[in-house]
Amino acid sequence: MPKRKICVVVTARPSYSRVKTALTAIQEHPDLELQLVIAGSALLDRYGNAIDFIEKDGFPISAKVFMVLEGENPTTMAKTTGLGVMELTNVLYNLKPDAVISIADRFETIATSIAAAYQNIPLVHLQGGEVTGSIDEKVRHANTKLADLHLVCTEDARERVIKLGEDPSKVINTGCPSIDLAKQVAQNPELDFDPIKKYGGVGAEFSWTNGYMVIMQHPVTTEYEKAKKHIQETLKAVKASGYPAFWFWPNVDAGSDGTSNGIRSFRELEKPENIHFFKNMNPIDFLKLMKNAKVLVGNSSAGIRECSYLGVPVINIGNRQNRRNRAQNVTDVDYNELQILSTIRDGINKKHYPPSEMYGSGNSGKMIAEILATVELSFSKTISY
Repeated sequence: MPKRKICVVVTARPSYSRVKTALTAIQEHPDLELQLVIAGSALLDRYGNAIDFIEKDGFPISAKVFMVLEGENPTTMAKTTGLGVMELTNVLYNLKPDAVISIADRFETIATSIAAAYQNIPLVHLQGGEVTGSIDEKVRHANTKLADLHLVCTEDARERVIKLGEDPSKVINTGCPSIDLAKQVAQNPELDFDPIKKYGGVGAEFSWTNGYMVIMQHPVTTEYEKAKKHIQETLKAVKASGYPAFWFWPNVDAGSDGTSNGIRSFRELEKPENIHFFKNMNPIDFLKLMKNAKVLVGNSSAGIRECSYLGVPVINIGNRQNRRNRAQNVTDVDYNELQILSTIRDGINKKHYPPSEMYGSGNSGKMIAEILATVELSFSKTISY
């Protein structure tokens, strides 16, 4: 029997860590052949050039798709997605995979789903059925309706996908592959590198060995015009705290230009002595940095998912993660300097929480590969009720 060709499309920096252990498991499975396509902002230096880390980890790249249009607004998001459909359609036509994997809910992931579904290629969707808000909410559930097999991360998500009319036998709770990495870090949590020396970055250099926080705040696509104002509230609070902070660059979404501009302006005018900025890190290094942080501040899903397993206190700002299942480690606040500052001061004095397995127990990658090797693949379905 020939190996099943599984094409995984990674379109952004965070998607790689969300699927890394599944890529390894697919690559190592005797009955599977990995076809890895890197697209979108994962190819761009200003968003962390994730492809460098992917290649260093030993994954051969089957194709690269440049599809991001400048502008960081809703119109360029739509155009980027349209260009992605055109380019990914050609890539899939040439690769002829037996199944295609689309990851989660970023706006451009719908391009992968359309390119596969319209060409009668079985589509596997990872991390469907969850609830957030903004354009991610619509894209995630649209991916679900285009997909033929659903590998979800929680029981709550599984129930929601079934309620969307999907065949229960095709909806499997595998947990999230990012928790596999979190489990590795939890077993070996020592921060065995100097973040500034290893990754450079820009901004102040300071002593961080007695404690630090991590900041990750992205624009909200449905509130993109407020992105600069939103980030300014966080910047002022973090500076006022005086506590060492490692800050990561935002994703490519509508509003990221406002977020980036707000960061650059603040950095030049205020010259904060307690903030150092990075674009990206190797996923394991990033999780080690988070694991050893006193608190994570911002609106990243890493605070909801990986930090739940690692027990890191999280200050979640605004509604980007609206209604997403969360563990006891998360405190929600508004875009308000004083609220954020007060919660930071409280958070850095908290102990870490017990680990939660809400998003998985650490064996998702191998489970996903085994399912892909054995499940009946199809591209035809009807609603189940």
